Amino acid sequence: MQQGEEQAVQTARQLVQQINAHDLEALAALLSADHRFVDSLGVVVCGRDALREGWRQYLRLVPDYHIEVQRLLCEGAHVVLLGSARGTYSSDGTLHPKNAWSSPAAFCALIRDGRVALWQVYADNEPIRRCMRAAAGEQHG
Repeated sequence: MQQGEEQAVQTARQLVQQINAHDLEALAALLSADHRFVDSLGVVVCGRDALREGWRQYLRLVPDYHIEVQRLLCEGAHVVLLGSARGTYSSDGTLHPKNAWSSPAAFCALIRDGRVALWQVYADNEPIRRCMRAAAGEQHG
């Protein structure tokens, strides 16, 4: 692995660490000013500040969100992380085991000048959607 690739891998790993730590300021510090986030539905969010707020909102819904990386591939500035994402959906901050979910996931990062310029998520959203539907049914039932 070349030096630039080692830096790219290290930066991608740091981003995962900050996501798992739920440290929004440290996470934002790793993002380029023109950062682009693409979720598994193809929704694009641009800019460091927008991402900080997006992560804040997401972590309210999934307070124990965690990424587990099982394999990592790197080519130049592109890093692909393969593993899973898991958490517990919560509409009120309370974690109920019945609302826990896990999904295989892949993450693609583009590293530019030591920062993450792109973070793209590929994951099945159905497990968390199922929890959300069940919780909504309980609130109306």
